[in-house]
Amino acid sequence: MGAETGDDAAVYRINDETALIVTVDFFPPITDDPYEFGAIAAANSLSDVYAMGGKPLIALNVVGFPASLDKEILGKTLQGGYAKAAEADCLIVGGHTVDDPEPKYGLSVIGVVEPGKQVSNAGAKPGDALVLSKPIGTGIITTAGKQGVVDADVLAGAVQNMAALNRPAAQAMQKVGVNSATDITGFGLLGHLKSMVKGSGVSAEISLSAVPVLPGTRDLLERGVAPGGTHRNVSSVNDVVHWNPSLTDDDRMLLCDAQTSGGLLISVPADKADVLIKALRDEGAPCAALVGRISDGDPGTIVATT
Repeated sequence: MGAETGDDAAVYRINDETALIVTVDFFPPITDDPYEFGAIAAANSLSDVYAMGGKPLIALNVVGFPASLDKEILGKTLQGGYAKAAEADCLIVGGHTVDDPEPKYGLSVIGVVEPGKQVSNAGAKPGDALVLSKPIGTGIITTAGKQGVVDADVLAGAVQNMAALNRPAAQAMQKVGVNSATDITGFGLLGHLKSMVKGSGVSAEISLSAVPVLPGTRDLLERGVAPGGTHRNVSSVNDVVHWNPSLTDDDRMLLCDAQTSGGLLISVPADKADVLIKALRDEGAPCAALVGRISDGDPGTIVATT
């Protein structure tokens, strides 16, 4: 599995029992706390392996850091990443650092999966249910944090959400058996669903009222807070999304909000949806929400409803 379908990671078959999952991701700080930043960045990087239904094994740090900054900040960032990787039973074995005017951190991760059990973003089937494993809204909330206009408890809830591993979702997927999955990150819920329906040659429907949203997100939207990436995401999906006329501009922004370390969007046969939701809850996923379905409509399109 390579770059053809825009999957979350590459999969390389070693033998009949083992395939490697290979990915890399890194980004600038989204919180003022370097330890939190490191933990979130690591969770985000590990998520690509989980989205493929795999288990992370080893990782390398990828770091950009200004030589003029206090090295203690770098140390705390790496500690946060190490702790999150350890929670995932993934060993950080080294890495590389460069002098960079803007701090950046993430991981290059290698995981494993049994050949044939990897989960692609291009396997969704008409009739599938769409299940989401984390609430959305982190892009809006962290932007408010940078602007200094967010309540501390709202920001703390977003940090907790971003730092949560997607391991429970990966374990639930492998236990139940699903058709397709992708993790929700910078392109937002509808942006990543766009890739899924395009790669799978299907259509999809999403119901806004069914999508879980982090507390405080709506209030911030109403105050005009949203990252530039979220605005760009709305423009990038307008060619494939049929918006219900009742959906407001804020509704569209919410469904396209650029996430950091978001949950997995899973396409599962409808008769397994309840089993998957139970498995997600049993494994401890942040949420388990039935948010839409896959259909046999115009391939590559999405219908967004209230």
